[in-house]
Amino acid sequence: MTDPFEPAAPTPDPFEPAAPTPAPDGPTQPVSYSPAAERRPAWTDVAAESDAENVAPPTPQAWYEPEPGAGGGQTTATRTPAPRRGGAVGVVVAASLAAAFVGSLGTYGLLSATGALDREVATAAPIGQGQQVTQAVPVSIDESSAITRAAEKVSPAIVTIAVSGAAADPSDPFSGIPQSGVGSGVIFDSNGWIITNKHVAEGASTLTVTLEDGRTFEGTVYGIDTLTDLAIVKVEATGLPTAPVGDSSTTKVGQLAIAIGSPLGTYTNSVTSGIVSAFGRTITVQDGTIIRNLIQTDAAINPGNSGGALLDSGGNVIGINTAVAQTAEGIGFAIPINIARPIMQQALAGQKLARPWIGVFYVAITPAVAETNRLAVEKGAWLSAQDAGGQQKDPIVAGSPAAAAGLRDGDIITAVDGTAIDADSPLDDILTQYAPGRTVALDVLRGGQKLTLMLTLGTRPAAVQ
Repeated sequence: MTDPFEPAAPTPDPFEPAAPTPAPDGPTQPVSYSPAAERRPAWTDVAAESDAENVAPPTPQAWYEPEPGAGGGQTTATRTPAPRRGGAVGVVVAASLAAAFVGSLGTYGLLSATGALDREVATAAPIGQGQQVTQAVPVSIDESSAITRAAEKVSPAIVTIAVSGAAADPSDPFSGIPQSGVGSGVIFDSNGWIITNKHVAEGASTLTVTLEDGRTFEGTVYGIDTLTDLAIVKVEATGLPTAPVGDSSTTKVGQLAIAIGSPLGTYTNSVTSGIVSAFGRTITVQDGTIIRNLIQTDAAINPGNSGGALLDSGGNVIGINTAVAQTAEGIGFAIPINIARPIMQQALAGQKLARPWIGVFYVAITPAVAETNRLAVEKGAWLSAQDAGGQQKDPIVAGSPAAAAGLRDGDIITAVDGTAIDADSPLDDILTQYAPGRTVALDVLRGGQKLTLMLTLGTRPAAVQ
């Protein structure tokens, strides 16, 4: 057996001529492959003595952190030192390690003294910002999972409403729905309370409400909203699945929006998704009805989706789907749930649906409106209205609470009971928080002067637009 620790025999030079092999004189002796002893250079003895006196300090196992297991009950692993290959090499390595260790400690001390190690890392600000700002690392959200969870959570509470006896109107902006009438609804209370669109339920002689699980109930119209395209439907049942009601005031432009409804009355509990495109949209339908303060979304809303739910990523209802632009794709509208909330509460309390009313026509002020009309402020409700034909009309309704309070044409209402009117809080949105009969303080700007007028809210008539 060959000794693996013995050096290999020298390899013959293939270019040298082979030496003649002498004839053996006697028995052949085994060939020894041990190399001849070589004389040890004198410098190695000196280096060995020097090496023994200059042992380098051990390399720390972790920089800036306590040694694992030091007093903490943890097992500390030790490493077997590698054998030395030579005294001079050991001296060089030892000196290098010592220098690196001292230099690292010096750098650490300098950074600690200046506080550099404790500073937050600054990330580059988006293009267009004047300076860098410290920003939190964004959290990635799996939108597909959010949509799936929201659909599973809310779909059982989305119903299909089949209507008979509804009058057919070919000029209806929500048309496309079959004339027999079909739409969607959202169960907001387990005792059979459903919110839907007014144009779905109004004028119906019978309503058939079908749940996702196939159960069917006869429904009745509890009440019609006089402010928006909303209605409350009631079925005699208990223990029904309900959809969680969210807060539309916390919704942001660009966030995930999920629509659930029954397009065409055939594709029940269909789920579509998109984003919240904008807030505060106003649409005027062909019969002259004006619907304000709508959420705009690009989630697909089709005929039959009306009355269904618009959800956030958590599966909370932030709006009731109401309309889609007829001349464009990807533009749908929903009524914010905060506007629907008061009549939902009135229904649960057994009260008649009623909205507060002050009796004015106004224009929501924006910077563009303020610049064009040379107004003194860039937000508020400017009492100056125009009808569809562009004709001027008195913005103060005769005999209204506004007339009784002393409001005039050209006044700008800037706040209601201290709540400022702006793009996020328009006048109608603020007023929905109050019940008819409540007296509120209006901050008014008139001819450059600030006034405070007290106004008692009336009940909005059904015929008022």
